[in-house]
Amino acid sequence: MKTKKVLILTLALTMVTGLLSTTWAAETDKHDTESLAKASQNPVASLISVPFENNTTFNNGTEDSVVDILNIKPVIPMSFGENWNLINRTIVPVIYQEERFPDEGNRFGLGDITYQGFFSPKKPGKIIWGMGPQLGLPTGMDRLTSNQWTLGPTAVVLMMPGHWVTGVLVSNVWDFGGGYKPSEDVNFFSFQYFINYNMKGGWYLTTAPTITANWEADDSGDKWTVPFGGGVGRVFKIGKQPLNLKVSGYYNVEKPDYASDWNLQTQLTFMFPK
Repeated sequence: MKTKKVLILTLALTMVTGLLSTTWAAETDKHDTESLAKASQNPVASLISVPFENNTTFNNGTEDSVVDILNIKPVIPMSFGENWNLINRTIVPVIYQEERFPDEGNRFGLGDITYQGFFSPKKPGKIIWGMGPQLGLPTGMDRLTSNQWTLGPTAVVLMMPGHWVTGVLVSNVWDFGGGYKPSEDVNFFSFQYFINYNMKGGWYLTTAPTITANWEADDSGDKWTVPFGGGVGRVFKIGKQPLNLKVSGYYNVEKPDYASDWNLQTQLTFMFPK
């Protein structure tokens, strides 16, 4: 029953927002829309944005439960001297987790917050890049946290030829201090490749799976999570407010035991161009 409610809510929000985008899309300037679409797909663009990314995963644990994670990811670029920008991104997860294993119970609350800072040239060439630190804070509640402070490097490289925006975003973090109780060590790798093809009217096709590796996993079969899939998105305006709506689906071709098979991802981004 809970799974059906999550699915119905997610699909309803997607359909309503999609109808709104169709209704108000005619007000959007074509060139402005296409430029915003490419900027929204560039992780180090000089663009203030607030994405709300909802990930609904299925078949978690022995109870085949649903886990829903809403990532609120504000991005604030800052000028850093004459030649550099500092792109500040914070990821704040809000998690609803059904009982995955017997007697575990349901969980709802805040997860661990992540900060990423990318130093990027103000005038890049054909190859756009940025790099900097990634910091994890053990802000999660109860079983929704690693209970570790983490730190490591993160970097992004991309190109934007014609209608395409393609690139990779990579990071690796290690723990450097525990929280309020003893916890497992953290050595976590993340690799996201993204391929976007932009079309008329602000529409685009996208694939942006995040491949991860938990180097601390005891069993080699539990180290990797490798999703495959894609989706469709559209940039539009409601009044003067630019928005970006994206819906994607991913299947994990490799995953740890008891991890989810499927991820339904819906993202709505509020953009604030200069």
